Amino acid sequence: MSTPKGPTLAVFPVAKSETSAAGLQILQPSGWPAPRGYANGIAADGRLVVTGGVIGWDNQGHLPADFVAQVRQTLSNISAILAEGGARPEHLVRLTWYVVDVEEYLASLKTLGRIYRDIFGAHYPAMALVQVVRLVEKAALVEIEATAVVPR
Repeated sequence: MSTPKGPTLAVFPVAKSETSAAGLQILQPSGWPAPRGYANGIAADGRLVVTGGVIGWDNQGHLPADFVAQVRQTLSNISAILAEGGARPEHLVRLTWYVVDVEEYLASLKTLGRIYRDIFGAHYPAMALVQVVRLVEKAALVEIEATAVVPR
């Protein structure tokens, strides 16, 4: 029998307060550097709540012109959708960000981090960031898909 090659997988529970509320486990392969602002992977058991691609429209259908303002409204919109499905931000297991300008995203990281924590707290799910040529809504600068798992 051969020994599998590759890094050993370590499973770390999230902070005690989140473990009891969300039942999630952070997946961090042994020897890998700890990610900042996201998780490499999350294990969860429960009911799925997913969003489509969400943009920063407000209740009247207005889209801010500024990237940071669009991110703030997009994250707020995701939070509202999660609540509608009986989920909270700590149930998030994955976010996929689509941006039209990765340089604008990188230049705004500090501010985006504050906005993220204001809306979702210090819970960091698995995340991916993809630069796209454009989004369906021409004025949209960011679109985010979310997946949450509500414990049973």
